[in-house]
Amino acid sequence: MPYTPPPELASLSIAEIAELAEAQKLPPVEQWEPKESGDSEMRIAADGSWYHQGDPIQRPAMVRAFSSILRREADGSFALVTPYQKLSIKVEDAPFVAVQLESQSSGEDRTLAFRLNTDHLVVAGPDHPLRFGADKPQPYLHVRGGLEAVLARPVYYELVELALAENKDPLGIWSAGAFFPMATDS
Repeated sequence: MPYTPPPELASLSIAEIAELAEAQKLPPVEQWEPKESGDSEMRIAADGSWYHQGDPIQRPAMVRAFSSILRREADGSFALVTPYQKLSIKVEDAPFVAVQLESQSSGEDRTLAFRLNTDHLVVAGPDHPLRFGADKPQPYLHVRGGLEAVLARPVYYELVELALAENKDPLGIWSAGAFFPMATDS
């Protein structure tokens, strides 16, 4: 089946992006409890690059396919899951990288949409919160089932510019009716 990437975010309204994000069909990996398990010999580097047996996976279609069966386990580890097999995978930081941001409106009416390095779309809000840690200045976006995307540096800078333009105290950003403070108490 040929892959058709979503259109450029800048050409879409936030409502259209939200519809595309909602229409993304992913396998129900959280429901699968396969009996067979092992090691995938794969890892996801901190920059979002995928590797198998030390070699980079060059085909974006393979990365997209693997990312759709990725699951976070109760112990915090990660696995690639099918109905028949569960294979561990090492993740250096977050399994996804948010590489593009689109913003609509401002203040409490703002909605933020992100494109991930796998071409998945996520609209930040109550179900997909942004997290700003005290131990690391890097922000994260909840994608699904305990899986997060780290925001690429240019996306993070764009987000900070939006928040600074609002000139609010505390510094933070709204999206889809939820407020995400950027400064955390140490």
